[in-house]
Amino acid sequence: MEFPEGLAELHTHLGGSVASEILWSLAHEQGIALPVKDYWEFERLVTVSDPRGVADLDALNAIYHWTELIQSSPLAVERSVHAAIGGAYRSQRITTLELRFNPMKRNRGGERDLDHIILAAIRGLDRASLEYPHVRAGLILMMDRTFDDRQNAIIVEKAIAWAPRGIVGIDIAGPRPAPGRYSYVPLAPLVERARSAGLGVTIHVGEEGGEHGLEEVAEVVQALRPDRIGHGILAARDPELTALLRETGIVLEICPTSNLLTKALPDEAAIRQTFRAFVAGGVRFTIATDGPEMMRTHLRDEFELLLRIGALDEDELREANARGHESAFVGGRNP
Repeated sequence: MEFPEGLAELHTHLGGSVASEILWSLAHEQGIALPVKDYWEFERLVTVSDPRGVADLDALNAIYHWTELIQSSPLAVERSVHAAIGGAYRSQRITTLELRFNPMKRNRGGERDLDHIILAAIRGLDRASLEYPHVRAGLILMMDRTFDDRQNAIIVEKAIAWAPRGIVGIDIAGPRPAPGRYSYVPLAPLVERARSAGLGVTIHVGEEGGEHGLEEVAEVVQALRPDRIGHGILAARDPELTALLRETGIVLEICPTSNLLTKALPDEAAIRQTFRAFVAGGVRFTIATDGPEMMRTHLRDEFELLLRIGALDEDELREANARGHESAFVGGRNP
């Protein structure tokens, strides 16, 4: 398939978007004590190397622990952002790209200044913008479900403060702190402050959690009113929730290979059923990778997968890609 306007990738984590060889060099340059000494063992450490995937999202978070640790310095963050944007354009011709990361998971528990980490990411963005002027790129700062209210408030305030320099939105992700429901309602004041400052809002929800996950999707839609939802695939099981997503116009950022590797969706048939339910229900969505290097996939691979299994046809794929460009938070940064 050809996309003259280029591809749009709206859901990719910085920790999953940098090639293993770059992470390897960054780890050694910073003197980080790694649990392995061989590069190929390291590659298995920082990627989902087993084609059968990981046991669950907790196992994926264990991989992110290493990539976040390696990226925990201004030098590493700048190089990571620069490499992720350049790599996305060179390998996939991605012309709209939003990278998300949690700066507090990259400041060594307060050892590094948070503003230095964020500014380093912006420097990487600026360098990439000079080298790849056809790419519209922006940064999304992430809160975390394991953080307290004060920590998440700081991240939102930093996002607002640095918005003129390329921070385009906020998100929340991270491990679920308990097997039960996570309450998103307390985040409403922070989300409203970000929205009032002109930032986009995307929320990780509905990737897993069964009935709790379904309830969380409904709560996010009603209490937070985000522009986009990261994943949201559980909503395909509930016609009322599907109708609610259609009515609100919220865009889902769906990552097919990632959902397979994390067991969020059990097989390709489930992917097909999920997409056909959203198409039939009029739900708006775009396609993403979650982190191409960590997931060992690329955006064009995602399109080919969906076409091969009959989840979407070529026209629907083109529409999803166009929606990615249209629903991006970044705009007007590059010519």
